[in-house]
Amino acid sequence: MNSDSAGAIDRRRLLGWGGLAAGVVAGAPLAGAGLGHAAPEESSRQDRLPPDTLPGGAYDRFVAKLAAEDKFCGTVLLSYRGRTVLSRSYGMADKEKGIRNHDGVAVNLGSAVQPFAAVAILQLAQQGRVRLWEPVGTHLKGFATGILEQVQVHHLLSGTSGMVHPPHDLQRVFHRKEEVHEYWERWARQGKLEFAPGSDSDRTEGSLVVAAQIVEAVTGLTYWDYVHEHIFRRAGMTGSGFFTRTQWLTEPHIAHSYMRQADGSRVDAVRNLDKGGLSPFEPGKNNARAFIDHAGNGGFATAADLARFAQGLRDGTVLQKAYADLLTQAKLPIGRGKFGGPPPDFPAFTNYTMPMSIHKGQWVTGRGGTNPGTSVNYNLYLDSGWVGVVLSNYDDIPLGEILELEQNVIMGPP
Repeated sequence: MNSDSAGAIDRRRLLGWGGLAAGVVAGAPLAGAGLGHAAPEESSRQDRLPPDTLPGGAYDRFVAKLAAEDKFCGTVLLSYRGRTVLSRSYGMADKEKGIRNHDGVAVNLGSAVQPFAAVAILQLAQQGRVRLWEPVGTHLKGFATGILEQVQVHHLLSGTSGMVHPPHDLQRVFHRKEEVHEYWERWARQGKLEFAPGSDSDRTEGSLVVAAQIVEAVTGLTYWDYVHEHIFRRAGMTGSGFFTRTQWLTEPHIAHSYMRQADGSRVDAVRNLDKGGLSPFEPGKNNARAFIDHAGNGGFATAADLARFAQGLRDGTVLQKAYADLLTQAKLPIGRGKFGGPPPDFPAFTNYTMPMSIHKGQWVTGRGGTNPGTSVNYNLYLDSGWVGVVLSNYDDIPLGEILELEQNVIMGPP
């Protein structure tokens, strides 16, 4: 994990409470506020785009400088109410084949993939096929009795399930979708209750593995197929997917992840399954060993597609407005950081899979993610309609500095 973090006040603290392996500058509306539009007088003012968000502005110049120093590789994108304001790509998606990055290149998402699981469940909820107050046992079998009877669908999405799962087998190399599916189905059922559901935040991707299995039980589709059909396709996310390792190796629009090594070099993760990343929390991990990713960590998306996803939440394409508001409304204050770190120094909350906070009187929500060789963040500035995307196939970029500047050029300096 990069030692930098996202936020203007205490950069170290914010990375502590982000996604499974990432931090995010984020915020969302409280109950009653949602993905609405600005008042007419505010809209008129906001239509004059801040100069530093434009090509040649401060944000553009800063990322270009990082790329020139080999501290950034990938794509940054700023959009305003569905219109791209700035899109810049740097470096190579595949150094061996000489393929350059562009805004249609898909990057591994890490835990930034998690909101898709929440959207899938909420789509089924708005159809009446899933109820958020139902216990896991309504749809699934084979779990501990306490999980079946006490853990509700809401708990899975809000990160308050109380479940704890055994460590993953980080060294295992998978070879088929069926093998991956069987592994996570069995792993999920090894979960135990660590505390009473709803009483604290558990920060576990296991909850979303269980949520994905509910999607499968209700729809009869694999989770991967459901998300492709009902989220990616609906939002026009044509470059995104739960791609297999075979696709990662052969399809030119999928960026290879370049992992930093102890000797300072970077290696291609998908071509070097014997190599791993440097994260102290998941030592030696190489996400390419997974063959295909599960609901809580991985998948691939392009920068342009993540902006489309954000717009799809805003305009009702992905979820009805009431359910999009439900996705982003504040659920619990964030009182401690991930891995036991301190909480942030500004008002911060959980929602359904996307941390959120209040910055300069405005709500921002989004999601960050890292895996060995990848750093991702996308923010939705809900009060104004801005979206910021950072997508890199390096794992050691100064993400916190980029996000702090993104916030400042969009919302104004501190």
